[in-house]
Amino acid sequence: MEKHELVIIGAGPAGMSAAIYGRRAGLDVLVLERGATGGQINSTDEIENYPGIAHATGPEIGDMLKNHAMKFNTEFRMIDNSKVELRGDKKIVITKKGQETSEIEAEAVIVATGAHFRRLGCDGEAEHIGQGVSFCATCDAMFYEDLEVAVVGGGNTAIEEGNYLTKFASKVYIIHRRDEFRADRSAIEQALSNPKIVPVYNTVVEKIEGNGMVENLVLKNVKTSETSNLPVAGVFMFVGQEPDNDCVKGLVETEKGGWIITNDRMETSVEGIFAAGDVRSKYLRQVITAASDGAVAAMAASSYINEQLHFRSTLFEPDFVAALFYSSIDAVQVRLADRVEKFTKSHGLNIPVIDGYKNARMTEKLGLLEKMPAIVTLRKGVVEKVSPLKDEADIASTLA
Repeated sequence: MEKHELVIIGAGPAGMSAAIYGRRAGLDVLVLERGATGGQINSTDEIENYPGIAHATGPEIGDMLKNHAMKFNTEFRMIDNSKVELRGDKKIVITKKGQETSEIEAEAVIVATGAHFRRLGCDGEAEHIGQGVSFCATCDAMFYEDLEVAVVGGGNTAIEEGNYLTKFASKVYIIHRRDEFRADRSAIEQALSNPKIVPVYNTVVEKIEGNGMVENLVLKNVKTSETSNLPVAGVFMFVGQEPDNDCVKGLVETEKGGWIITNDRMETSVEGIFAAGDVRSKYLRQVITAASDGAVAAMAASSYINEQLHFRSTLFEPDFVAALFYSSIDAVQVRLADRVEKFTKSHGLNIPVIDGYKNARMTEKLGLLEKMPAIVTLRKGVVEKVSPLKDEADIASTLA
């Protein structure tokens, strides 16, 4: 089976940042991607809030990210989909490309698969996707030269993409279910000062109509319940996002909506699986926060991999080994650990000293959390005996 130290699923800002940091840390990195490098930013015409880059298009930043990762000889592979499985302690990434299925064993996995725009769910939406219903202004705006279109949503994406559409459309209606937009103040001010933009507040889309292409929206005022028609040639949906978590669905802990829960090291509920970027539960989903997540995840993964390699060589691969497990936040245990090290050195013994607090997952896996400090003997990677140390008097008798 093919093996890699670090497998990164997704090549957006989070995945590319993780690849750069992972390669610079000396890891063997494989990046799996099923779309264009850069991820969701490829559908953004203007990025003006990434520090150091005053203005660039999404595709331009996507290219810069990939070129940066390629500088460190990162390996990329295009796939159709992927799934992560646990087989004992092993993490297996199953990929599919066409009719071919492959399996990759990874020491650590970073899920950086991002998110996608949510569908509205109204009548006529599904039937008109690609025929007037769009989720990407940058992709489709040029098809609406001098035509009237609508945008549904009130957040930053809706307002910013509405502004972009005015470069092509003759009029842009921005439909929002509340009585004011939720975007940044500067974006709202820019939109409302644009003569081509018409805000439509307290309104939802009930139905999308058209013979083939979109021709009309049936609107409903949420306060009066009155319905009306809005003739448009196209409608762009920006009503929130959903995480692309299929590759680890049911495997890692998530919150409502499917957003992956991590700690500040980007660790998920499953040891050795990390999440970074828009797919995880977080306050702000932007290019800069995704890149930051990727850097943290890669360094945490590097630390995890190095620890696993160390544990494998010192605890699990030898036929027989005795090791001390202790907690570095307990002063008594620290003193005992120091005494054990002095005793073993003076008697020519080789006993690894493991900080059970720092390596809590390993300690928990071996069932030692409540038994430290203790001398643990393992035979062929299996715990054979646990000898608790109560005081210094136990050291000599236990190690004799």
